[in-house]
Amino acid sequence: MLGCGALKGLGCGEGEIKSMRTALGHLRKGVASALLAHIVALACARNYSRLHLETGAGPAFAPAHAFYRRFGFRECGAFGDYPRDDPNSRFMSLEL
Repeated sequence: MLGCGALKGLGCGEGEIKSMRTALGHLRKGVASALLAHIVALACARNYSRLHLETGAGPAFAPAHAFYRRFGFRECGAFGDYPRDDPNSRFMSLEL
């Protein structure tokens, strides 16, 4: 396995990226980019208008934040059932 990810429907034409991971032996080989491109394409095929994600907020997550920004994701407020005031979470979204 090179990596995995999931797309969850949130209703109202929106989706959430869940738990994207790349296998340790395949980091920095384009696996995450290919997975994210596939998930975005799937969200478009499902006619979603927005794609959300939740990730960690600490310094260890800075590479993930930069990665998602390269794909056009922007910071946003909490969505769905996530707590609005969780200091350990960062929320991002992409208009499709």
